[in-house]
Amino acid sequence: MRHAFGLLLGVLLTPALLYGAAWGYAQAGQSFDGAGGQITDDTRIYGAFALLAAVGLVTGVIVIARWASPLVSLVPALTLLGLTVLFLVDPGRALGLPSRVPPAGDLDFGLRMLLGSGVYALLGFALLAPTWAPRRWGGEHLDEEPLPAEYSTAGH
Repeated sequence: MRHAFGLLLGVLLTPALLYGAAWGYAQAGQSFDGAGGQITDDTRIYGAFALLAAVGLVTGVIVIARWASPLVSLVPALTLLGLTVLFLVDPGRALGLPSRVPPAGDLDFGLRMLLGSGVYALLGFALLAPTWAPRRWGGEHLDEEPLPAEYSTAGH
């Protein structure tokens, strides 16, 4: 049951991570002047950074959570790495995917830039690492050592 819930959570988190990072990136990029070295829209950049921080926090929780099934991180990891491989093999096709999925506009720009700059590959490998931990596959009590016989409540 834990792995079924993990699969469902991974499927739900994948678009949240993709879209959250892309929208935050696009909004942050529009709210400062890199050449002039100044922020042009305080409200927009604070909101964008808050969203990017939330994506980072969720990613961090997924990576370190001992309770989580490895599928919670494996599903988004394979999606991100699959998109990256598609980009490397057929960039035109990969960069055309955002225009097929609503909503369009700034979000498409963010998706394309994060894919083309390798950020999704970085995030994908970070999410892939915890799936190799045996404790994530075994369940909750895998890390606990049994109590010595003198502390056992069995037989009392």
